[in-house]
Amino acid sequence: MNRIKNYSQLQGKISKWIEKYCLDNRIDSLVVGVSGGIDSAVVSTLAASTGIPTYVVGMPINQIASQETLSDAHLEWLRLKFENVTVLKFDHSNTFETFKSIMGEKYGSDKMALANSRSRLRMVTLYQISATVNGIVVGTGNKVEDYGVGFYTKYGDGGVDIAPIADLYKTEVWELGKFLGIDSRIIEAEPTDGLWDDGRTDEDQLGATYSDLEYAMEYGTGLGIEILNKFNNQNKHKMEPIPTFTLDKEN
Repeated sequence: MNRIKNYSQLQGKISKWIEKYCLDNRIDSLVVGVSGGIDSAVVSTLAASTGIPTYVVGMPINQIASQETLSDAHLEWLRLKFENVTVLKFDHSNTFETFKSIMGEKYGSDKMALANSRSRLRMVTLYQISATVNGIVVGTGNKVEDYGVGFYTKYGDGGVDIAPIADLYKTEVWELGKFLGIDSRIIEAEPTDGLWDDGRTDEDQLGATYSDLEYAMEYGTGLGIEILNKFNNQNKHKMEPIPTFTLDKEN
């Protein structure tokens, strides 16, 4: 699904949108987690291109070597390309293992819970940095993940301050990445959230391609519609406001 006619114009619009938000809210810097995937590669590049001080952060946790290699390569590319970029890297593997140990066998062995805890540990890191540099955490979710299937961790990679590509389909993010000169290895890599030791891809977890899910979101039909509806209903709690008890007016 490609709705974009001019990617140069798109880059300019997103960069100006980020700049305006920072100016309006007296923000001094941008903080972006870099995973080695296309979404974070594009967002970190867009952030850096604003000229605003940008902190790009690698956060491996028992990471598969190929994923960490791509993350490191993109971090180095940003460092060389943009003078306003500060590259940081924190390996949280030991921290994560300590967390599992503390939680014990009963509460520290559920694989899905542990995958989400990896994401939340990274979120804590980004906000720790952000608070020290008067910054904001820049989200890396795309339209399918954020508003279609809810494919992110609540209060993990879903915990952000602004979302510059959340109205772009994955296909459009790939195309924008090509325009921005992102490493072809990142563009061609199978999308993965990097939260599993077995290296499972997004398609493995979702059971559908991004192309099928994009078509289903855009037209309400197609091969991905059942899976889109399934995950959208299942993850609705991530995409709607927190349920809140409210007092009756007479109280």
